[in-house]
Amino acid sequence: MRPRPGWERLEILPLGSDPRILVVAPDDDLIGPLCQGLDALGWRTVTARSLGSAIQVLIDWPLETVILDARLPDAVEGIGALRQTVTPRRLPVLAIGPQAVSWEPGVADIVMSGPPHAAQAALRLENLVRSAIAEEEVSLREATFAARGQPLPIAEVDATPLRVLAAGKPDRHFLALSNALTARGCEVVAAPTPYTAFDYLHERPFDAAVLWGAEDHTPALSIASGMKRNTRLYHIPAVLYLRGSGEINLSELYNRGFADVAAADTPEDETAERITALARAHRRHVAIRKALESARGSGLTDPTTGLFTPELFASHLARVAEGARLRRRPLSVAVLRVSESEAVAEARKGGWLDRALPQIGAMVSRLIRTEDTAARLSPDVFALALPATQGPAGRIAADRIAAVIGCTAFDAGPDRSPFVVEFEVGVAEVSVGESPAAVLERASRDVRTSA
Repeated sequence: MRPRPGWERLEILPLGSDPRILVVAPDDDLIGPLCQGLDALGWRTVTARSLGSAIQVLIDWPLETVILDARLPDAVEGIGALRQTVTPRRLPVLAIGPQAVSWEPGVADIVMSGPPHAAQAALRLENLVRSAIAEEEVSLREATFAARGQPLPIAEVDATPLRVLAAGKPDRHFLALSNALTARGCEVVAAPTPYTAFDYLHERPFDAAVLWGAEDHTPALSIASGMKRNTRLYHIPAVLYLRGSGEINLSELYNRGFADVAAADTPEDETAERITALARAHRRHVAIRKALESARGSGLTDPTTGLFTPELFASHLARVAEGARLRRRPLSVAVLRVSESEAVAEARKGGWLDRALPQIGAMVSRLIRTEDTAARLSPDVFALALPATQGPAGRIAADRIAAVIGCTAFDAGPDRSPFVVEFEVGVAEVSVGESPAAVLERASRDVRTSA
């Protein structure tokens, strides 16, 4: 296919590689180097030189997110037009340029005065895309439960002031940032040492943590590493505020799990806005997760595991499949069946497998992503609906869940060694025109073929 005008970067995409990001920019001066870095990380980009070309690209390609040069004329109105083009799919937008910093909150999901590091952009965009998919799942799940007479609670976002932990020794830049956060209505709690930081993190909920790098980054890195090892603190965005620029390998920092890194020469107002944007996104994510998890307490789910029953799963899978078609997103279904090993056969005889299955179901529910749906099709067969997931990625996700559960030992009774449970896994991606029942059957056949 010959690229349309305005699709300049499409010509350099490797054969068989689908672009994920639409870049809207009049030239490569501002965002070009970022595009090269994202392409190298596997986030393939396609560039449109005008908003009109960008709309045509979105019509022709199911792209996941947009990076927009704020210098474009009518950029604010253009973002609305781009989002309208892909409705009902949610389209996250990262706007770059000094003009974007003065926009009203909410026009773009992220605004930056200058291009970020490619690793940082990839991390932020991944989080935005997953949040968008989760929000789509909330609306679908609300419809499924409402149709069966048990509406889910609305995902209401906490309206109290955002809570930000500021960890590190006092410094004029750090204090100025704290003041800028306070001016934006944030409740800022200062923690001078890692010990006090963790005390606060365990005592009260926070929406973001900003860590002062100073001359020695070790305390900040220690706090960030500790947060990533804790399942309750894992999703709280951590921001590293550096004393200057170019002091440390940025790729290494983003790989360590920092959501953002800002140098002290970045204007405090811009850094504060980036932190509050992260905090708002985190709070929204918490509300979405609560709404999705509330399904487990309804009378429609399996009473012992909280997972969807076969009937509820079939109903919801039909709605998810239709949603995937409308949003032009992939959808995969996975089936996990308990493997009939010798240890499992013995545990089944004594009823110990039946005692372990509720715990296994609870583990499945904790190991899936926020937007995924897990069901118990029969006592020892589970199914997963994996939105926005292609078949190979769906198999990786299902195999990961099976591997984690396979590392857990379950009680086999007095004087008997604990037993482990392994799964046979089948995965199928929904094809064009394929019914939900057909794809579930295909995933089940894949279990039998793989066994």
